[in-house]
Amino acid sequence: MRKTSSVGVPGRGLRTGTGAVRGHLSADDRAAIQRAWAVLIPDSDAIADSITLALFEQDPDYLDAGPSDITAVVRRSTREHIRLGLRKLSGTQNATEDNTVVWRRTGRERARQGIPMELVLKAYTLGSRTLWEELVNAQTVRPDLLDPRLLLVAGQRLWFALDTQNTILVDAYRRETIRMQQRDFTKVLAALDGLRDGRGSDPAFVADARVTLGLSAQHRVACVVGPLSDLGDPPLASPEDAVDGVSSLSHWHIRDGVQFGIVCPLRSDLSAVADALAARATGPVGIASSPDGLVTFAAAYRAAARTADTIGASDKPAAVATDRLPRIVMSADAETSDLVVSHALGALATHPAVQRDTLLRTLAFVLATDGSPTNAAKLLYCHRNTVIYRIRQLEELTGRTITSPDDRLLLTLALVRSGHWDDAVDQVGRATRTSASAP
Repeated sequence: MRKTSSVGVPGRGLRTGTGAVRGHLSADDRAAIQRAWAVLIPDSDAIADSITLALFEQDPDYLDAGPSDITAVVRRSTREHIRLGLRKLSGTQNATEDNTVVWRRTGRERARQGIPMELVLKAYTLGSRTLWEELVNAQTVRPDLLDPRLLLVAGQRLWFALDTQNTILVDAYRRETIRMQQRDFTKVLAALDGLRDGRGSDPAFVADARVTLGLSAQHRVACVVGPLSDLGDPPLASPEDAVDGVSSLSHWHIRDGVQFGIVCPLRSDLSAVADALAARATGPVGIASSPDGLVTFAAAYRAAARTADTIGASDKPAAVATDRLPRIVMSADAETSDLVVSHALGALATHPAVQRDTLLRTLAFVLATDGSPTNAAKLLYCHRNTVIYRIRQLEELTGRTITSPDDRLLLTLALVRSGHWDDAVDQVGRATRTSASAP
């Protein structure tokens, strides 16, 4: 455990200098305090681990109150809190980072884990005290780090920040406790498991699930699915918060390496749900509507899972199934996909790789521009006649024509499989947006 000096934390009851906390600090003073906190950032994980160790030494009840993996859970959570806290205090926090999201999530999680609120608040107090002691230690080693007056102000501001943390955490904890009291959480998870496994075809199960989940037959229903990362982290850290403004109700579960949830969107168009989730997602997330409510939830789950499977590193992290249908079709069954490609491309499939790539890329741009050789040529930086010649070559090799709806569908699916389609659609979209924004 890291050694810390026995230094009292400035806060309530300490009158000296409190005006600087609530009053005006010069820009230079604020910058000096931020630089001092920044000194601790390289040691943030070590500081967090010392807090975790001290917590379990001082409050063994924390171990008894939580789940079997509570040690790892608290260690991971404490590291996240300290990293974000030091970045906030040092003014180096990213614009997308929001400490309040972490505090709310922690309040909900500790309520679900059955850890008494007083133990959670003691942990937060211990964390703030340890940060203050680490800053004092740093000042001892480097006396020029911070003026003593500003050191006191830094400690006082840390204490007042703790009040804000506690207020937000307690509110989230109490809300989650009330929610759990209103509905048996175990029953909620069992209902989600049953719906995922296809029990929506059982009217009696559906009736019970509606009561458990607080749904009516009039609620719109959608399914959200995302695989856990290689480290076991869910793609959505706070899914309830993410969909709060775009849904009337949501329930979430993690099972078999997958995070999934049932969401009741406020509108039939799921694009708002996708946008809300994309803003928070750290991994691929698929969304699919369940047109017949709970009855078709299992089918929606499969569609959402397949959608997530089609999302690449360069794609928007959350997508609606209906926006990615060609990709879903071609990713559902490798053997069928290969059959579609070989059937669509004919002799082109065995053509030299470089020439085949040129012809497929040209085809993708022509189809993505609604069959226009002129527009495709602009994006490919070649002459219109070159595009026409390549398309004729392709039609001869494949035995297909791009004017036939059936052939266009087959060729488009083959392009999705080869990767040419995504590139063409992306470039056409960018060109369209650029043209629309031009004066």
